[in-house]
Amino acid sequence: MQAVFWMTAGLLCLAPGLSSAQRPRPCRSPLLYTGSFTVGTQNEKLWAVGNYAYDAVNQRIYLGEVGRYNNNSFIYDVLFLFDEGVLYEINRQNQTCVKEALHSDFHPMQVPKDAAFVSQVVLGSNSSLVQGLLVNNWRGYIPGITDHYFVSFTEFGCFPVLMLIQTKDFGWVGLSYYNNILGADPNCFIPPPFCEDATLVENEDGKVTNFFSVFH
Repeated sequence: MQAVFWMTAGLLCLAPGLSSAQRPRPCRSPLLYTGSFTVGTQNEKLWAVGNYAYDAVNQRIYLGEVGRYNNNSFIYDVLFLFDEGVLYEINRQNQTCVKEALHSDFHPMQVPKDAAFVSQVVLGSNSSLVQGLLVNNWRGYIPGITDHYFVSFTEFGCFPVLMLIQTKDFGWVGLSYYNNILGADPNCFIPPPFCEDATLVENEDGKVTNFFSVFH
């Protein structure tokens, strides 16, 4: 996590001078794409790496991940079906499936419209077009979800690169996105056959199930 915060500090310090007319505007990511991610927390309770698929058309997200939470290793898939109000936690090794009620609205991958622009920088080198990636950095807060956030999205394509999100349970959470490509295999959003008999269960104490609550 320290490396993430150092990178964030560097992005802020390298901000070039932009006139108000040149400032980027908040954007929304493509409707369908896949990629890889890493996630880690300030309190070091959680780290994970994996692949994901994003489908904003049908409001669904797939995560396939391996990591550690509270010193316990985990390998499983998570399938968010927001339009159905269902979340699947899938262990393909044991062929077990937990089907939970999903009490969270779908939030498109985007720079929030009220985000404050911080800087535009080049990751890598700007010596030539093929040596760097132009990204825009934003900050803000979302009431009821996060106190503060810092996000980086590509200038062209509006793909996520980095997110720092403040949470109550984990402190600061850092997510890095990479190897993004357009399109998504629809099969990855279909629960495996051994999930067909899974019984829908409500979450304890009526807690909202969202991206971070799957790490428990």
